[in-house]
Amino acid sequence: MSKPGQKEIDAAKLEEYIEKIHYSERYSDDEYEYRHVILPKPLFKMIPKGFFNPDNTGTLRLLSEKEWRGIGITQSLGWEHYEVHAPEPHVLLFRRPKNFDDELKRQQLMEMQMQQKTKLVPRRKV
Repeated sequence: MSKPGQKEIDAAKLEEYIEKIHYSERYSDDEYEYRHVILPKPLFKMIPKGFFNPDNTGTLRLLSEKEWRGIGITQSLGWEHYEVHAPEPHVLLFRRPKNFDDELKRQQLMEMQMQQKTKLVPRRKV
C-alpha cells in the first residue's frame, strides 16, 4: 500500500476543517433572520486569495452563494453573505428575509399547481 500523496493529505485536512465550521443559532429583527458562521482558522488560511479584499486588510470580500458553498459552508437556501467582521475575519455574517421559508414553500406550491394544470389540459390533435 502506497503512502498518501500531498493532495490526499490536503483533502483530508480540508474535510476535517469543514467539519469544524461553527454555525450560530438564528436570530432576527423585524425584517431579516441572521446567523454567523465561524470558520476554523486553518480553513480560513486555505481560502483562495481572490476571495479577499484587494486592500490587503486580510478581510474577505462579500462572497456569492457559489463561493461560500465552495469553501465548505452548508446552509439552507436564501442566505446571503452581507457583511464582514474586520476584527475577526474568519467570522462570516449571513442574513435572509425573515419570511423566506414561507415564501419558498408558497412558490413551490404554485409551481406544483401549474405543473398539474399543464398535465390536465387535453392535447388537441391536429
